[in-house]
Amino acid sequence: MFTFVYTEFFYKPLFNALVFFTNISPSHSLGLAIIMVTILVRLVLFPFQHKMAKTQTAMKKLEPELQKIKERYKNKKEEQARATMGLYKKHGVSPFSGIFMLLIQLPVLIALLRIFEGGLQGDISAVLYSFVSVPDGVNSIFLGIDLVKSSVVLAALAGLSQYFQIKLAYPAEEKNKQIDKSEKKESFGKDFQHAMRTQMQYVFPFIIFFIGIRFSAALTLYWTVMNIFAIVHESVVRRRASALGYE
Repeated sequence: MFTFVYTEFFYKPLFNALVFFTNISPSHSLGLAIIMVTILVRLVLFPFQHKMAKTQTAMKKLEPELQKIKERYKNKKEEQARATMGLYKKHGVSPFSGIFMLLIQLPVLIALLRIFEGGLQGDISAVLYSFVSVPDGVNSIFLGIDLVKSSVVLAALAGLSQYFQIKLAYPAEEKNKQIDKSEKKESFGKDFQHAMRTQMQYVFPFIIFFIGIRFSAALTLYWTVMNIFAIVHESVVRRRASALGYE
């Protein structure tokens, strides 16, 4: 069942999209095709990612009320959890939207990894839809980089763009953390959250870099473009939230 869903709803559509865009790209450019596939994936995931970005902004707005709930039900964890979920429900906030997005993006990433590593060589007609033709040739050179091979430059760009994407996603928490340092007493929860955010911001980009240098540059190009779109999207959402007084 899982194999069928993965193949029919993730692998085949993405493979056909890459071949289709390669066919219509100037000089059958694989790089341009990957960028167009990235745009397509972003458009499909946009409603979910936009909701997640709005949820993050809304949760920051609710932080003062969440703090009051924690203080009010300090020694009553069940009532604290109930009141917290009630607050989320009242404002239409889903704290699990990030997990949902991960569940969607993971099979997409696995499918693209398999496609990029397998390439468009050999007999691919069995995987193609009837309206998608086999390309006459594929130009894997993009901006002087062979996308079939690994690239330190693109791996570095993927890691760097990931750093800025995470940094942009959590600026308010960092500011709050600086304020909390002036307090005499600090909860373990806040320490743990701050540590996790720090690891995500500084460790995860290095992980992306080291993964990137082990795989084809096609994957790191996709990841870099995806991060750039995420940065632009997050900036727009935050600008609008700031104009409405949410930040």
